[in-house]
Amino acid sequence: MIRMKTNIDREIIKFIQGDIPVESHPFASLADRLNLSEEEIVEHIKDLQDEGVIRRFAAILRHYNAGFNVNAMVAWKVAVEDADRVGKIMAGFDEVSHCYLRDVPEEFGYNLFSMIHARSDEQIIALLRQLASRTGLSNYIIIKSVRELRKVSMEYV
Repeated sequence: MIRMKTNIDREIIKFIQGDIPVESHPFASLADRLNLSEEEIVEHIKDLQDEGVIRRFAAILRHYNAGFNVNAMVAWKVAVEDADRVGKIMAGFDEVSHCYLRDVPEEFGYNLFSMIHARSDEQIIALLRQLASRTGLSNYIIIKSVRELRKVSMEYV
């Protein structure tokens, strides 16, 4: 059973869903503000993870800032019974940030979507060849990003 969140939990969640300072003691300012130690902040985060409130705690790469400015959503046709196997293979590629099986109209048929990030069109094409070879899939369409219009992280508290 998930316990009722305290004000401290809410403040910690607010802090970690934003941009955490890249420094040796990223929780120091939060700990001072909440009158806790940095170790207590980390323990709260672990407790929230153990309780399922926080699913994962990870750094998010801003791919454009890192030079990955060619992106493509690739929609693949895959048999539903083969989707888990294929999805795991695709998810194993560093350049694939998202991989989803979706319900789609039957006439469309492309039901597995993967978001791929690369530094060039040539890298995208080479990666698609690798993905097709490793998964055994050959029926896909490329939906290239032309421009990013909006991108924000969800805020839950």
